[in-house]
Amino acid sequence: MAGDGYLEWMRREGRIVIVGASLAGLRAAETLREEGFAGSLTLIGDEPYEPYDRPPLSKQVLLGKASAEHTALPRRRAIDAQWRLGDAATGLDMAAKRVRLADGDEVEYDRLLITTGVRARPWPHEQEAELDGVFVLRTREDAAGLHRRLTAAPRRVLIIGAGFTGSEIASACRERGLPVTVAERAAAPLVGALGGVVGQVAAELQREAGVDLRCGVMVTGLEGDSAGRLRSAHLSDGTTIDADVAVVSLGATRNTEWLAGSGLGAGPRGIACDAGCRAFDVRGIVTDDVFVAGDVARSPHALFGYQFLSLEHWGNAVAQAEIAAHNMISASSDRRPHMWVPAFWSSQFGVSIKSVGVPSMGDQILVAQGSLAERRFTGVYGYQGRVIAAVTFDQTKWLEFYQRLIESAAPFPPAFPTVDRRPEGLQPVSADFPDPSLPTHGPTVTLSGYSPADRRITFTPVRA
Repeated sequence: MAGDGYLEWMRREGRIVIVGASLAGLRAAETLREEGFAGSLTLIGDEPYEPYDRPPLSKQVLLGKASAEHTALPRRRAIDAQWRLGDAATGLDMAAKRVRLADGDEVEYDRLLITTGVRARPWPHEQEAELDGVFVLRTREDAAGLHRRLTAAPRRVLIIGAGFTGSEIASACRERGLPVTVAERAAAPLVGALGGVVGQVAAELQREAGVDLRCGVMVTGLEGDSAGRLRSAHLSDGTTIDADVAVVSLGATRNTEWLAGSGLGAGPRGIACDAGCRAFDVRGIVTDDVFVAGDVARSPHALFGYQFLSLEHWGNAVAQAEIAAHNMISASSDRRPHMWVPAFWSSQFGVSIKSVGVPSMGDQILVAQGSLAERRFTGVYGYQGRVIAAVTFDQTKWLEFYQRLIESAAPFPPAFPTVDRRPEGLQPVSADFPDPSLPTHGPTVTLSGYSPADRRITFTPVRA
C-alpha cells in the first residue's frame, strides 16, 4: 500500500524533470499530462528555442521552402511546464535527485527523464573547423546559416560523408543548381545503413543528378585563405577540390558527457535502459526514478535478439517518449515495454526511401518487388533465416506487409511468390555491408551488444 500511496502522491504532487527540450521531451510532457500527472513539470534545454522539427532542416529549409524559424513542433495539448531554455544540464546527482545547470542552479526531481539526443560530429581539426564556410547541420541555427550561404551561390559545395543527412544536403544543392562534390570513405552512399547493394543504386541516383561523387576516399585537410575563408580540400587520393562551402556530415555524437561521474550506465553509445525505459546504473542495476527516451537511449529489443539498439529515428523518439512517460507514473503491473519496430524515411534526388526493421543486421537481401535498375523496388533483408528488415525506393505500399513479417519472425527468404517479382529477385544475394569494425557514415540504427554498461568495472562490496 505504501507503494500505491507514493504513486498517488507522485501523480498529484510529484516533481518530474525532463532534460532535453526535444521532440521526445515534448511528446513525453504531453503524455504525462494526458495521463493525469498534475505535479510540477520542468523542461531543460541547451538551445534557446522550444522543441522544433529537425527533418525539414536538411530538406525544405535548405531549399528555401520553409524558414528555420518556422519548424516548431505542433502542440498536442497544453503542458503547463516551466521551461529552462538556453541553460544546459552539466551534472546529475542521483543520490540527492538533483540536476545541475550551466548557470550554477540545481533542479530537484522525484522522477527524471533524459532526452538529450545527439549532436553533429564536428570536423576533427579545430582550426580547420573554424574556417568561414565550414558547416555542420543539426540545429536551427546551422540550417539558417547554411541556407544563407547556399543562397549566395557558392562556386562549389563539398559534402564530407554520404550518409542520409549528407545525401539529402547534396540533393538540395543539386535542386538549387549548385555544383556539389560528395566525399565518402565507403564504397557507396548509405552503405552503413542499407548495405552495398542498395548503396550502388544511391550512387547512380547521385551521379545522374550531377553530383561529383567520390567514394573510397577521405578528406585529409581543409585549407583557407589569409582571411580565414575556406578555399579548398585535400583528399586521400592526392587530389584537391576547390570549394568555398563544406558541410561536415560525419554522423552524430550522443549527448552524455554531462552524466560523467553520475553513476548512470552512460557513454559514447548512449544511456542504457530496459525495455520499460528505466536507466541502468554502471553496475547494470536498473533505476526506478531515472528514465531515458529518444536518440540518446540504448534499449534491448525482443525482435532483434535483445541486443541494445540506439535508434536515430523520428518515430522511435515519439513512441519511446510516450512509453517512458506512461511508465514514470504507473504501477509496475501497468507498465508497458517499448516494442516499436524501427522505421525511417528519407527524400533525396526525387526518390522516397523508407525502411522498417534493422537493415544493418541483415547479411542477405532479396529484391522482392520491382527492380534495382528502375530505382523502384522493395529489398528484404534476412538474418539467420528470418526476415529482419525491408527498404523501399518509391514503393512505400509494401512496408506494412513486411513489417508484419518482421514482427512474426517470418522465414527468409519469403517462401511465397509475390506480386511483381523479377528474375533478379528469385534468389537472395549478399547485402554487402562493410566490415562492422570499420566506421561508416550515417547508420540510423546502432547495435551495441548485450551489456548495459560501456566499460568493465570492479565492484567491491563493503564488508561489515
